[in-house]
Amino acid sequence: MTGRLADISARLEGIRQLGTVVNAMTGMAAARARQAHQQIISVDSYAATFTAAMGQIMAPIATPPVRQSAHPDPALLVFCAEQGFAGAFSERVIDAIGEDPGVRNLFLIGTRGKVILAERGITPLWSAAMPSHSPGIPKFADTILRAIYQRIDAGGIDRLDALYTTWQSGVPTVARRRLFPIDLPSLPVREGDAPLTNLPDLALISSLSADYFHALICNVALYAFAAENEARMAAMSSAQNQIERELTELAAIERRVRQESITAEIIELATGNRASREAASRS
Repeated sequence: MTGRLADISARLEGIRQLGTVVNAMTGMAAARARQAHQQIISVDSYAATFTAAMGQIMAPIATPPVRQSAHPDPALLVFCAEQGFAGAFSERVIDAIGEDPGVRNLFLIGTRGKVILAERGITPLWSAAMPSHSPGIPKFADTILRAIYQRIDAGGIDRLDALYTTWQSGVPTVARRRLFPIDLPSLPVREGDAPLTNLPDLALISSLSADYFHALICNVALYAFAAENEARMAAMSSAQNQIERELTELAAIERRVRQESITAEIIELATGNRASREAASRS
């Protein structure tokens, strides 16, 4: 009985320590998600600035020609989970790929996603690990862009879409966004006098488009980063609920076993006392 009680107490302590770890992971995920959402606001403002600038300089000039390919070769930039304990985060994104032709030119972000793709017999064209902290994403976007530009320059792709997860009303949703080519004719055109520039119009548009492209990459990466941490918060909340249920059940078992142990000791003492009296009476 004593050994069983010790085992239950040890298990209770182990589960309490696990609960402490889960709480710590939940706190870190919440802080990272909150920081990423704050940065999304800044990146959106950054992208809007370039959108307005391109709209201003496009007003007095003809729309730059768009390369048309007789054999369009699309590509996908897919954001999966980098770390574990995020539930079905990566599976949900990969399932959304389906039979998309862009899978032939797959740029993958997230170590966990690469493992799942390997299990499904899919090898990405290029892959990288997501930074562990959101302040590193702008620099990481440069790395992504270099890989994409290399493929574009080689004539390998003429369209790029991003697949990533957003978190809306507590529900994960896989979103798709066109990144390349930038739809210049759809940009808002500001009427009035054109601004003074020191560069040829097409060169200026090309330079602004590159910065705008970078802002788009940062935007979807931040959304994916925030969503992964929100998914981790949800998984940790579920784990915490399970831990609390197990603690309640084990605490009840511990009380019952402890009571049984006390009862057994009382019975043993009473039996020993009675045997002593009987032995004394016989002598």
